[in-house]
Formats: sequence, C-alpha cells, structure tokens
Amino acid sequence: MVAIKAPEDAYTAEPFVPERGGLTALRRAAAECRGCPLHRDATQTVFGAGNKDARVMLVGEQPGDQEDRQGKPFVGPAGRLLDRALEEAGIDPCEAYVTNAVKHFKFTQAEPRKRRIHKAPTLREMTACGPWLAAELAVVEPELIVVLGATAGKALLGSSFRVTQVRGTVLEEEIHGRPERLVPTVHPSSVLRADDREAAYRGLLSDLKVAAQALR
Repeated sequence: MVAIKAPEDAYTAEPFVPERGGLTALRRAAAECRGCPLHRDATQTVFGAGNKDARVMLVGEQPGDQEDRQGKPFVGPAGRLLDRALEEAGIDPCEAYVTNAVKHFKFTQAEPRKRRIHKAPTLREMTACGPWLAAELAVVEPELIVVLGATAGKALLGSSFRVTQVRGTVLEEEIHGRPERLVPTVHPSSVLRADDREAAYRGLLSDLKVAAQALR
C-alpha cells in the first residue's frame, strides 16, 4: 500500500484554494490551509486585506508578530510606516490591497513567553503559498504590484531577484500567467532597522512616488 503524503509534506496550498468565489471565499479557505508546516506554530492564517477593486497591490514577505496575533496584514510598526509613506507618495492606503507572499508567521522563540523572532521563509515555503497569491491577483486584477522587499520579489520574480538592482523601476513581467507591472522597493521593516532611518525612509518614499506616477 502506497502512503499518501499529507498536504503539508507536499508543500503546496493548491488543494486548499477554492475553484471559484471572491476574496471572502479565499480568505475563509485560507484559514484552513495546511499546505506547509508553517501553520503548526502560527496563531492563524493572515490573508490579504483591502479594496477588491484596488488599482495597486502591495506584496510583503510574511506576517509579523502583531499581524499573527490580530489576523490582519501590516498592522504593526512597519505597516504604520508604510501607510505614512503611501500617503506622502500620493497613494491612498485605503484604496490599496495589501498581502504577503507567505500567509503564516515564521519565527524562532528561545522559550515560551519570550519574544518571537521573525525568521525568513524558505523558497520552498514561498512556493507552497504561491497559489494563494495567484488567486488574489486573479480576483483583484491590480494595475500595479508594489513588491516590498527581497523575499516578496523572489516569490514573484524568482530566486535571482535582487531588490537593490531594480528598486524604484517599473518592471513588466508575467506573474502566475498574467502580464503585470511591478515596482520593487524595500520592505518597510528594513527602514525601521536602518542605521540612518531618515535616509532609508526617503528611499522608500522615492520608490513609492515612482509607483504613484505609474498609476497616473
């Protein structure tokens, strides 16, 4: 008798993605996703949020500690900084759709009740979560994708992606079978970690202004 692999051992969310339905159906289905082992330690799935008719979709890496607890993307310090930068660049955060390449929080923890430390997802984990991102793109159909950081870039554009080489430029690529325009930039959390936070913020703002111009 051949043993059947558990979905998480197969490293794909595909069996959990509904064939039809909008964002509500996707969000409900994603809550039950067991497509990779990351669901075991995370509090909950953190699906995308925002305007289903958004012209711009922002894609980050994965939920952080606050996102994992609240079940919503970009609600922590990095999210607040991103909202500020979007507004300054001329993009209304309320009219955007925000999501992550990976929907579960990956972390290390020295011992219970100690701080949970973010750990970057592997390419295998990003690939496993790809069907959710493909489904979000198919429903929202944004005019532009803002790629926030190296991990999101690798999830969308492949493992050779380097954010420093293409940030602040408009790329045209086929993503999950759809022609897309993308503007890569750094993840807002990197601005918070920067030695010169003001300079890092100006760089993020400059990239987002390119995105705002591309939407005009």
